[in-house]
This record gives sequence, structure tokens and C-alpha cells, in this order.
Amino acid sequence: MYSEMRALLSLNDKKKTGTAVKPVTDELFLPNFCGVRMVLALMVIAQLLAFVLALGQMGSENRWKDLSLISLFIQWAALSCGAVLCLSRPWLRKLPNIQAGLLSYLLVLGVTAVMSEAAYWILQAAVMEPPLTRAWYYGFLSRNLAISAIVSAVALRYFYVQHQWKRNIESEAQARIQALQSRIRPHFLFNSLNSIASLTRSHPNEAEAAVMDLADLFRGSLREARLRVPLSEEIELCHKYLHIEKLRLGDRLQVRWELEGLPRDALLPVLTLQPLLENAIYHGLEPLAQGGEIVISGAQQQGMIHISISNPANPAAGAKTTGNRIALDNVRQRLQAFHAKRGKLIVEHSNGTHRVQISFPYLSKEP
Repeated sequence: MYSEMRALLSLNDKKKTGTAVKPVTDELFLPNFCGVRMVLALMVIAQLLAFVLALGQMGSENRWKDLSLISLFIQWAALSCGAVLCLSRPWLRKLPNIQAGLLSYLLVLGVTAVMSEAAYWILQAAVMEPPLTRAWYYGFLSRNLAISAIVSAVALRYFYVQHQWKRNIESEAQARIQALQSRIRPHFLFNSLNSIASLTRSHPNEAEAAVMDLADLFRGSLREARLRVPLSEEIELCHKYLHIEKLRLGDRLQVRWELEGLPRDALLPVLTLQPLLENAIYHGLEPLAQGGEIVISGAQQQGMIHISISNPANPAAGAKTTGNRIALDNVRQRLQAFHAKRGKLIVEHSNGTHRVQISFPYLSKEP
């Protein structure tokens, strides 16, 4: 027994160094111009710029003709810039953001110059009276480069600020999740050790097995808080916890699982179900002399996973204790931190039955 406790403490010390939240990776601040949504956004912005340039021309007698030519050129140049940034993205990701931004800026200006040169020769080849002069070409090129320099500088600055804002939001969310995860671990450890302590003298062999289960529980609970685990691993964690409580409560604790229809690869925050089972036992079954049955059921509907935990409760107590509220609020906040408004926790208490339901979107891999 003593050797197992030492092994548990050693495992705890080793895992402490690996539970800190990893810093957000320094990814490229530019959006992915290979995506369909980004290409559509690029076309819309280019067309708006064409409208502004066409309306800004003074003394033009045929604005619709000017708009068509300006739109054709700007769409052509914008899509070409997007294609170049898309193709160069693997190399840009290897550079620091400042260098990647400068290189992207030069690429956009280079593409603008090439498109201007091509447009000049296309117009020159067409039947035009009088022919275009080199002076017109230099004015056309300089004007295009000036507009491209201003617009691309503003766009790159916007992309960089947006990237930094998203990184700050992610860092704050990860720190919040880590704090919530750290807050629930002492509560879980305290109750588990109490369960084991009650077995040390009367059932030492069972207490030793419970220590091994507790070691496995800590191996799962000390994972990095910002990551989610498959539902199968969370269920296995719950089985180990229920085994510890089963040794203490005996036949007073009955558990029925009804999760056959749920995908086992669905991701959820670690230690989501275990605190709810802990509440069901400590605030529901344990105060009842006869004990009772905990029912864990689930369903999948319209891309959402719904899991409910029901247990008999003392109607006079109302299942509203301080510890219960802390655990439920903790689970609710972590679901919302991961899934925003789509992560929900609903509590119902009626006719001597306490029921908690969690809902979260079905994801089989980290987004």
C-alpha cells in the first residue's frame, strides 16, 4: 500500500511539469487565400474599390464604361494577388510575421506591376485611336502602384491586428480553462481520498486497488486542460471513479449506462462527466439510507451530443448545496469556454429525481 502511494506521488510530480497551458503558436497572420470564402471576400472588396475609383473620376462622360474597365482590371489584379499569396503561403509560414508581411507587400506590388504591364499591351494591341503613349503608360503604372500600395498596406495592417486580437482571445480562453480545470482537481482529489481512507483498515486489498484506480484517474485529470478528450476516454475515467465509490458504498450504488447511440470519438473537455457523477453520489445517493441508481443516458440530434445523469435525491434537501453549485458552474463554464453558446448545462429537480444534462456539438477532431 505504501509503495503504491509513493508511485502515485511520483506520477503526480512528473505530470505537474506538463500541465501548463502551451503558448499559442506563432502562426502566419495572413488569412488563407486558397479558401473559397476568402476568394469571395476578395472579389467583393475589389468590386467595392472599383466603384469608388469609378465614382471618383472627375469629368468622365461615360462612367458605366469606365466602371466596367476598372472592375475588369481590379478583379483581375486582386485574384492574381490572391493566387500568388495562396501559392506562397507554405514559404510565408516559415518566416516571422514581420518578414512575411514585407514579402507579401512586395509580392502584391509586383503582381500589380505585371498586371499593369499586361493591361497596357492588351490595350495597345486593340484597335485604339490614337495609340497609347509611353507617358500614358507611366501614369497608368504609377497610379496603379500607388493605389495598390495604399490598399495592401491597410489590408495587411488589418490582417495583423485581427490576428493579434484572435491570439489574445485564445490566450485568455486557455488561461480561463486552465484555471477552471485546476479548481476542480482538488475537489475531486479530496473526495477520492476520503473514499480510499474509509477502506484502508476494513478492506486493505480493495483500498490498494482503489489507489491504482486513483493513479489512473490522475493520469487522465492531469492532462493539458486546453485539449479535449474522446467520449470513450471520459467514460473510462468515470468507470474508474465509480469503482472507487462502489468499494465504499457497496450495493447502495447502482449505475445504468445508456450511451449506445453516441459516437465514442466525440470530443469534450476532460473531467466533464466525472464531477457530475460525483455530485450525483455525494449530494444524491449518499444521504439516502437505501442508496439508489444513477442513470447515464445520451442521444445525438442534429449534430449535437446530449448526455444526462439522473439520480434519486432527498426532496427535502432539494439537491442544492454549495459544493453542488460549484461543480455544476465549473462544468458549465468549461463547456461554454470550449463551445461558446452551443455548450450548455441544464439542471432539473422534480419528483425526487435530480437530473443534469450537458449538450455540446459533435466534433471528432480539434478544430
